Amino acid sequence: MSNNNQLVRGLGLYGAVSVAAGTMIGTAIFVVPSRMFRLVGTPWMVILVWIFAGMLSLFGALGYAELGAAIPEVGGEYVYLHRAYKPLLGFLYGWTTFIIAKPASIAAIATAFVLYLSYFFPALAHVILRIPLLGYWTLPLTGLQLGAALMIALLSLLNVYGVRRAGNVQTFFTACKLGVLAILIVLGFAIGHGSFAHFSAAAGVPASGGFIAAFGVATVAALYAYDGWNNLSMVAGEVESPQRNIPRALIYGTALVIAVYVLVNLAYFYVLAPAAATGTQTIAADAARQFLGKWGGAFIAAGVMISAFATLNGSILSGARVPYAAARDRLFPAPLAKLHPRYRTPAVSIIAQAVVAAIFALTGTYDALYTKVIFSEFLFYALVTAGIFVLRRREPALDRPYRTWGYPLVPAIFVTLSVLLLVNTFVEQRSDSLWGLLLVGCGIPAYFIWKQWQGAKSS
Repeated sequence: MSNNNQLVRGLGLYGAVSVAAGTMIGTAIFVVPSRMFRLVGTPWMVILVWIFAGMLSLFGALGYAELGAAIPEVGGEYVYLHRAYKPLLGFLYGWTTFIIAKPASIAAIATAFVLYLSYFFPALAHVILRIPLLGYWTLPLTGLQLGAALMIALLSLLNVYGVRRAGNVQTFFTACKLGVLAILIVLGFAIGHGSFAHFSAAAGVPASGGFIAAFGVATVAALYAYDGWNNLSMVAGEVESPQRNIPRALIYGTALVIAVYVLVNLAYFYVLAPAAATGTQTIAADAARQFLGKWGGAFIAAGVMISAFATLNGSILSGARVPYAAARDRLFPAPLAKLHPRYRTPAVSIIAQAVVAAIFALTGTYDALYTKVIFSEFLFYALVTAGIFVLRRREPALDRPYRTWGYPLVPAIFVTLSVLLLVNTFVEQRSDSLWGLLLVGCGIPAYFIWKQWQGAKSS
């Protein structure tokens, strides 16, 4: 195969770590700790949830490291599911990722960026344009919606221009967001005028469902903040020395984020009294105002923008590789597998993903859809990790430069806990779970329709 038909392995170790860590650290760490506090009752239990969810994510990353090193192909979970099970499961993953999960996630992150930009430019929150639809009603578009769509377009264009450029951007902004969190941690303990007595206070656990159910719901919130450790597998075909760098990047990146999340939560609860920590939607901004005064809001706004920018870039970079890989296997339309003749990036896939993401951003319905699809995402994480057992049995001679530490216990723990979390989520958040299953299920008839059309086309 000509080099012009192959992706560029332009992501070194630092770029790969930045994709892993940079897509994990998004906006959730600035928001969810207060909700977790209300669920589990004490700051120490919140810290325990972060450690538990972090270790669960690390166990998943250890399994993905084996698969990524053994099968260093672009597409990540799609490739693993396709190889371990049947094409249908690979298609369902690609379907869910391309139609809903990645575009909705990208739209949400882009909107979060512009939302915090409106802190400095309040006019962005106002309606700028009204588009008539069907002659009966109009779609009002604010600067937030238009700005989010513009951000998606600009960063998608950057990703078309080459993985090295995108990787360098990812490394720079990941370093910036880690710097922002480091300032929160260091200054929070140094000049935050807080108290460790805050950690002995209780917020009270809701009676319905009991503590275990509340702990499970809080863990889902934490896992949402950790979500993204799997994204490196999607660009495995563009990582330099993948057999060495993919396992290292996944393990280093996940461990780094666990440490940062635990430390920043310790700083939050040290600085803020329990009542302040539970009664806010912006715990990071409130904590920063304690020691930065009126500049606290501006500092956090800038920090969230930096964090959102890096996460958005990493999501666009990784997400477009899934439809590319599926199209290469003739499970998606062929144009999605085309590479840019000069930059050798999956340009058509990137543009298609940007169009769908921009629609979500403009309609403003992406937030509810993304919440509903989290359930289906973790369903695939469990299936991929279970694929380690399948491939070890089916392909024992497959070269595995890295073997999952603690096998078979570590992947078995991940799969078991994932199933328990899925069951708990289904019980506690049934509507969102059913929507997630429905979105995945819609891919089943789509798969058979596509295969029938392909068969008719080739006959």
